Amino acid sequence: MFSFAVKYDKLIMSPKGGLESELKMRFIGNLTDGMRVSDVYLCKAKTVALTKNGKEYANVVLQDKTGQIEAKIWNLNDPAIHDFEAMDYVQVDATVTVFNGGNQMNVHRIRVATDDEYVIDDYFPISQRDREEMITELRTLTNSVKDEYMRALLKSFFENEKFMKMFMDHSAAKSVHHGFIGGLAEHTLSVAEMCEKASEHYPYLNRDLLLTGALLHDVGKVRELSLFPTNDYTDEGQLLGHITIGAQMVSEVINKIGGFPRVQRNQILHLILSHHGEYEFGSPKKPAIMEAFVLSFIDNMDAKLETMKELLESKAPINEDGWMGFQKLLDTNVRKTV
Repeated sequence: MFSFAVKYDKLIMSPKGGLESELKMRFIGNLTDGMRVSDVYLCKAKTVALTKNGKEYANVVLQDKTGQIEAKIWNLNDPAIHDFEAMDYVQVDATVTVFNGGNQMNVHRIRVATDDEYVIDDYFPISQRDREEMITELRTLTNSVKDEYMRALLKSFFENEKFMKMFMDHSAAKSVHHGFIGGLAEHTLSVAEMCEKASEHYPYLNRDLLLTGALLHDVGKVRELSLFPTNDYTDEGQLLGHITIGAQMVSEVINKIGGFPRVQRNQILHLILSHHGEYEFGSPKKPAIMEAFVLSFIDNMDAKLETMKELLESKAPINEDGWMGFQKLLDTNVRKTV
């Protein structure tokens, strides 16, 4: 049974026959040239500029869970254009046009939306993975670490409810890869599970050390990035970066665990400090032990593959041969696999 929206009472029939909150009729990811929209979006940014003739207009960035779109308000004095600010949910009447190869909205009417006109879940990208399932997997991996000191270190993070709330709500990036709610947990699990497979394939690797480094390598992102709706770099994140912040966080916890071996401490911190692999990619150190090399390779692979996956799932144009053109984030001309 297909879902269908009931526009007037904001109900929808689910595939299982139940009633749910109304789904948005015009998601940004589904907009096409010439389409007229009348819906609620999150105003991510708003700036006022001048035309060549000296007339003020507004540049607005609108967002929902499928992406963002630039919008123009050409007549700010129109009575249909009401006051609103960045991070407001706004009711927008607009026409979709194409400019420089991308969709854009020309706004005819706009006002701040009332609370009953939108469902917050429609406005932020979220992991497709089940939240509780990811929490269980993180804790299962933690408990699988045999070394008592490393296991205690991991439990200090992944059995701490306050930390887990932040960790599970965070993205792994402002953009680029895993830039969605739950993205940090999804990326961390992916890296940790691949590291576990690597330790099975290369039995001379220290499995406990590698897994501990994998689970902790990005913990600094809970302080580098703010939560949604902003999902932007914090002041601390701008000044220090998640690698330095993460090393500090882990070091502080280690200092509270009595008798933690110094060699293990230094090796875990080294994995965190070197996990971007190269100085030019932000690593304070380059990998110096086998486990650090493996972590940096797998972290890079997971980020690159997610970046490409998100690119291929986007509305970016693909020519008849499957090529998408040069992609700056990947530093190469990208082609869809046939």
